[in-house]
Amino acid sequence: MSIRLPRRRGPSSVAVAGALAVAAAAAFGTAAQAHTTHRHGSAAAAPVVKEQKPWGIAGDAKAVKRTIEIRMGDDMRFTPDRIEVRLGETVRLVAVNAGAVLHEIVIGTPDELAAHAEMMKQHPGMEHDEPYMAHVDPGRRGEIVWTFNRAGTFEFACLIPGHFDAGMKGTITVRR
Repeated sequence: MSIRLPRRRGPSSVAVAGALAVAAAAAFGTAAQAHTTHRHGSAAAAPVVKEQKPWGIAGDAKAVKRTIEIRMGDDMRFTPDRIEVRLGETVRLVAVNAGAVLHEIVIGTPDELAAHAEMMKQHPGMEHDEPYMAHVDPGRRGEIVWTFNRAGTFEFACLIPGHFDAGMKGTITVRR
């Protein structure tokens, strides 16, 4: 995008140039950075709100009996991509970003994850923070502590635009 200013550089043209620079930074910088500057599951986050979901509820770290490490890569895959837990089990999912780009892990039903992925395409800079998701910068780790108190088959996925469509998802089976 090219902006042509008048040749005379009086106070009004400087003010216009400054206003245009601020507007461009707000329009482009914030949208591009919003998803990278917001940290899901960070220590500085507000207290976790425990809301029952079809796939469970936020867990208490003191109740964790098992930790499962999930690696995320730029091949748009999770390893492992299948997890089994027992009904009522509280687990710590440690998401390790072994790639060079930002990834996230979000737990949900297949329908909810697909709908959220579509919303992310429409609003790629949207900020969200829920206890069933973790945003992970390259070379970093993120955690989700979750109690699986509903039996069934659920999924986890990276909902960053393009990642979900590339197949970056996995399955969680909760058995009785």
